Amino acid sequence: MKKSIVLLILFLVSATIFSQTKFGNPEVDPIQIQKNFSEWSLYQSKNIMLSRDFVALDLLSKEISKETFLNELTNGNFIPIRLKSEDSIYYYKLFKIDSNSDSSIKATINQIGFDALKNYKMEGTAFPKFSFKDLNGNEVSNVTMKGKIIVIKCWYIHCTPCIREFPQVNRLVEEYKDRKDILFVSFAEDSPEQLKIFLARKPLSYAVIPDMKIYMNETLDLNAFPTHFILNKEGLIAKVLPNFESLEVALAKESKL
Repeated sequence: MKKSIVLLILFLVSATIFSQTKFGNPEVDPIQIQKNFSEWSLYQSKNIMLSRDFVALDLLSKEISKETFLNELTNGNFIPIRLKSEDSIYYYKLFKIDSNSDSSIKATINQIGFDALKNYKMEGTAFPKFSFKDLNGNEVSNVTMKGKIIVIKCWYIHCTPCIREFPQVNRLVEEYKDRKDILFVSFAEDSPEQLKIFLARKPLSYAVIPDMKIYMNETLDLNAFPTHFILNKEGLIAKVLPNFESLEVALAKESKL
């Protein structure tokens, strides 16, 4: 009897240890990365892509839903760290924010988590109906683009991150130029006159729709720029994305469906 109890305890202990380590170890020291905002910010921007598909893990390495994971980030008490993995799956785990960590990290994670959760909840919903004309006078609407994958970039002239990614998104348009079922459209806050002058210096390969500030702020409820949408062929929002890097990954996946 005693032997059975001992074996049971050993099994439970080993199972617990295994559950905590089977997904791999953190690719960075969770405590060390919190000591300097610049180092953490660089790591976050390059290694943590909350818009992508990933396996979400809590403090004890237990799998949780992506929504639960993002919701935990909004309270500012956790930091997401990617785990080393032998396969192509991404594993993100929650670690407690250290009391001595840079206070800016906590505040930034709170905002990142809020934005990511808001974007995630939009996935699978219908994109609001629209009908506008681009700078060349072409009608752009849900009807004219029905049955297509639509990539939408939301931006404005004085948004530095929006403009910085122009070369990258232009290359993306070039990459998919033979895909007649993929269309690239951009919503810009600025007037036609302002855009024509600006785009003469900094070309954008997307169709550009002017005067979209009210639509983006009120209908789409955007508070961060750039924001990218990928709509599937049924007109549903497949992904809402904060930058080119996440857009590139998501479009590669959507284009194969």
